[in-house]
Amino acid sequence: MKETKGTILLIEDDATFRSFLQVILEDDGYQVETAEDGAKGARLLRQGDFDLVISDLKLPGKSGLELFRESRQQLGHPPFIFLTAFGKVEEAVSAIKEGAVDFLTKPLDDPDTLLALVKRTIESQARARDYLSLKESEAAGLPTEGLLFAGEAMKPVRRLVQDVAGTLANVLVIGESGTGKEVVARTVHLASPHGKGPFVALNCAAIPENLLESELFGHEKGAFTGAIQARQGKFELAKGGTIFLDEIGEMPVSLQAKLLRVLQERVFERVGGTREIKADVRVIAATNRNLRQEVDQHRFREDLYYRLNVFPIHLPPLRERVDALPLLIEHFLHRFGGQLGKKVAGVDAEALAALKRYHWPGNVRELQNVLERAVILSRDRVGLAALPEEIKHPDGGESPDSREQLKAAEREMIVKALGRHGGNRRLTADELGVSRRTLQYKLKEYGLLEDD
Repeated sequence: MKETKGTILLIEDDATFRSFLQVILEDDGYQVETAEDGAKGARLLRQGDFDLVISDLKLPGKSGLELFRESRQQLGHPPFIFLTAFGKVEEAVSAIKEGAVDFLTKPLDDPDTLLALVKRTIESQARARDYLSLKESEAAGLPTEGLLFAGEAMKPVRRLVQDVAGTLANVLVIGESGTGKEVVARTVHLASPHGKGPFVALNCAAIPENLLESELFGHEKGAFTGAIQARQGKFELAKGGTIFLDEIGEMPVSLQAKLLRVLQERVFERVGGTREIKADVRVIAATNRNLRQEVDQHRFREDLYYRLNVFPIHLPPLRERVDALPLLIEHFLHRFGGQLGKKVAGVDAEALAALKRYHWPGNVRELQNVLERAVILSRDRVGLAALPEEIKHPDGGESPDSREQLKAAEREMIVKALGRHGGNRRLTADELGVSRRTLQYKLKEYGLLEDD
């Protein structure tokens, strides 16, 4: 089946002219729905999901301008191109001042003029959607394939990514924090049939529970206190692309049922809405938790687990990829040297040995932070003095004494953060960069829950 360039709603009361335009647009690869009056046009606008509306200004029942103004009340409304008789040009110009894309006069002299305008409008909308999704995403770019899959332990991962990328199967990326789960997800996306669509990421642990449903599915105006206008959710922003649900294990059980419905039926509704919206997206989820264990402890739905776990990809921690360290180090030195205007030739043998010996609890993300600091502190080469104390320690920071020191420091850091936020755990977790569940575990571990 030929892929469509976009979906267009055509509203025109002249049956002959409507049929003429429909044939032109469909022959050029667009999917077209039609309406012969304003009432049907309004109904289709509420029910459908259109990339563009082409409407006559003068329609029976409800004018094209009224339809346009009503649609503007909804965030994510489709762009309008108006058709008008020569004598109504002033009204069309007024519509453009209110936000319509353009207008064409009837009769249509050259169909290519319409097709060029339609193509330009839909492509512009797609670019704007892509920009928004990228702007909200944490990742600024992808490393080269050789860098991403560096090390023997990553060879099976490379094969799995190559196998699944060409499909639209759900993928579950599993690995410790900092192993590059989002980077792998982006790699799968770019090589997939949805690769030209947007990549929209959402960290399920970073959004308060009462707002997470709206972030995922959007909301209608007045759906709850503070919803002063309609808002698209991540599933709508990801239309034709991929949605990446990071830390899926942190999603509340009450919301897991709604996500399951999307995966099963490929439709969803905005909060406060009744219109079903198609979920034309690929879903890639990620977790640093053992979801099978979470299921056994009734913190994660078993049916959702099986839906997400269609194709699992396990990422090895950096401590199992020591053979990749020289390549990763060279990459980060070059990157940060360029950003800071410094030329750092490499790493001394003693410093490299310390980096290889370290256990890297923060994985590649921690390595990146360590080397950025090292570039700042170094002149020609990175020496041992430019590395943090826990890396310079001969046993890699794994001795009982050092572990106790780290725990004491972590406990003190949590206590101070709690103090700064008046005991508010959500704000404390946000500052520390951990999920609220992780903070809860730490509070229990360090005996800080006596007052609960």
